[in-house]
Amino acid sequence: MVPGSDVKGGVSVGRDALIEPRNDWTRAEAQALYDLPFADLIFQAQSIHRRNFDPNHVETASLLSIKTGGCPEDCGYCSQSAKYDTGLKASKLMDHDDVVATAKRAREAGAERFCMAAAWRNPKDKDLDKVCDMVSAVKDLGMETCVTLGMLTDAQAKRLHDAGLDFYNHNVDTSPEFYGKIITTRTMQDRIDTLASAREAGLKVCCGGIIGMGEQVDDRLGMLALLANLPEHPESVPINMWNEVKGVPVNDTAERPDPIALVRMIAVARIMMPRSVVRLSAGRQYMTDELQALCFVAGANSIFIGDVLLTTKNPQTVRDADLLDRLGIKSKLDDAKPHNHTHVDAKPAAATVSGAAAS
Repeated sequence: MVPGSDVKGGVSVGRDALIEPRNDWTRAEAQALYDLPFADLIFQAQSIHRRNFDPNHVETASLLSIKTGGCPEDCGYCSQSAKYDTGLKASKLMDHDDVVATAKRAREAGAERFCMAAAWRNPKDKDLDKVCDMVSAVKDLGMETCVTLGMLTDAQAKRLHDAGLDFYNHNVDTSPEFYGKIITTRTMQDRIDTLASAREAGLKVCCGGIIGMGEQVDDRLGMLALLANLPEHPESVPINMWNEVKGVPVNDTAERPDPIALVRMIAVARIMMPRSVVRLSAGRQYMTDELQALCFVAGANSIFIGDVLLTTKNPQTVRDADLLDRLGIKSKLDDAKPHNHTHVDAKPAAATVSGAAAS
């Protein structure tokens, strides 16, 4: 057993857990990990991280809203819901050539994966035709592809797979207990069913959630337990920190997570899902460089790059490249950054009206 891997309460995660991922985690085990002395928790998470990933590499992805606003769902955190007056104007599906041009720019800026998001409850087949064409074109650029389009049927998931899609994003958002307090138009089981359709079609899964909506630590751990106990762990686990959005109900309950609590959650996610890529998603504009560095040490190994995530501001690519350079972490940004790259101001950007990265 690795030093520091004993967990109080009779739970332990030793070398065996680093070989085969588990799908039988209990809330008590997750809580016991979370409650470890900080140094012990980080040591254990970093040890597991090193057995499964290059600890000095971070995956880079870019996210584009290809259809913004007008969503009929009532997700209480989202700027794109038609149920709330958020000041966001609904748009039609983007033109194919514009999407491909944006993907090319993202690739040149250092993105390995291109994610396309549409604010739908579920896609219509005529719209899916266009999305499949976009997926194929982006795939031809040599990039990994990901889409988030809402709920899918088995047949739709198969069509996306045949078009060359690599990942389907469909977040569970929060714990089963807290879920009903923020969403009523789509059940947790609806989300699980869509994940199963994606898996059955041969797609990889990107699935995580949002913190800072007023949930408790137990809800965050419950979300991680739900993800870790799926038949297969998601290949990507995005952790979004909720951003202020004008006119949505979550404003009444939202509370920014304590930075150390965020790092603890990242570490627990790494331990419970040792082979999943854990992505720092929405909310990085609120994080100091020091907080992001701690998250990388705890096991986070993916970020979104670019100025905007759907309707959410994001740290600029130059700032990201500077931070990773100072940490000695490699990424595709190394190939894209200017030759005369210099240190930039590390202060986090000011809060803006925005929403979660993907749902």
